[in-house]
Amino acid sequence: MQESVTYQDILSKGKQQEALSLVTRQLNRRLGNVSDTLVERLRGLSIEELEALGEALLDFTSVADLTSWLTQQ
Repeated sequence: MQESVTYQDILSKGKQQEALSLVTRQLNRRLGNVSDTLVERLRGLSIEELEALGEALLDFTSVADLTSWLTQQ
C-alpha cells in the first residue's frame, strides 16, 4: 500500500499543503496579511521551494522582499 503511486501522490500533496500552511502563517506573522494573489503564487511552489522560502523569510522586512524572492524562483 505505502509503495503505490496513488499513496505516494496523496502523501506528497499532504506534505506540500502542510509546508504551504506553515510558510503562509509565518509570512502573515512577519509581514502582516499576505494578499490572496501572493498566496496563490505560493501554492505553485514545490516542497523544496517552500522550505527555502521558510528560511529566506527570516530576512524579509516587507512584502516587496517576498515578491522579489518569488520572482527569482
